[in-house]
Amino acid sequence: MTTLVITVVGDDRAGLVASLADIVDAHGGNWETSELAELAGAFAGIVEVSVAPERADDLRAALEAAAGTLRVTVHGPAPATANPARTVALTVMGNDRPGIVREITGALSARGASIARMSTETTDAAMAGGRLFEASVTATLAEGGGVDELVEDLQGLAAEIQVDVTLID
Repeated sequence: MTTLVITVVGDDRAGLVASLADIVDAHGGNWETSELAELAGAFAGIVEVSVAPERADDLRAALEAAAGTLRVTVHGPAPATANPARTVALTVMGNDRPGIVREITGALSARGASIARMSTETTDAAMAGGRLFEASVTATLAEGGGVDELVEDLQGLAAEIQVDVTLID
């Protein structure tokens, strides 16, 4: 099977996901992993689909043609990658302010870590007022990348930008 990654962005309306799923199914594709959300009135998502190699081009063409008011981009097939040396997961929580994502991802990048999955959210801080920022990050370290050094970097950064960073082992 060939893996395609589909990104979609557009004005939110009922039936968007169903129409994408219909196209994938009609071309023999299997909808695997996805993250879809309504964000500030827009619909955005990313979907991983597996499909027989001989049907990948037809699926790609059908998805791109059916876009309408939705911008659809199909990526892939992706080159095979070697297994990462180590995966780390962490959570970040603190008072929201600009720059938290830049600081955390910069520290990961400086140690050669690649983000495999990241989810962020801001919520109202009910008791204290203001906004809270929370992130969950899974990253893979480059071959030979040191977890201890990364943890040390993140602990120093957490104190500097006043957030809690917790490594989940």
